[in-house]
Amino acid sequence: MRNEEILNSLSNCINHCNHCADACLDEENVQKMVKCIRIDRACASVCATAADLLVTKYGNIQGLMQYCVQICEECAEECEKHEHQHCKDCAKACRECAEACRKYAA
Repeated sequence: MRNEEILNSLSNCINHCNHCADACLDEENVQKMVKCIRIDRACASVCATAADLLVTKYGNIQGLMQYCVQICEECAEECEKHEHQHCKDCAKACRECAEACRKYAA
């Protein structure tokens, strides 16, 4: 997988996670969204770190890419528990990013 492809997947995931976390704050029962908000923020941070390191062409990021797969899957699972469109969109972006990271790390 080329760097451009993985960077696009990471960027898409970051954007959806940040949007989802922000949109969750506007939901009627924010208390039910706390776990979603927290994992959205963590996933966006991990993906941003991976993207930053890919741009620098630092070579030893296999462990980080594997963690990226893990947190993207966790985030998708949490978002899939909610009916909001922003959560569904985020889950889709996270699943796609996890797959891209899996391919990159292979």
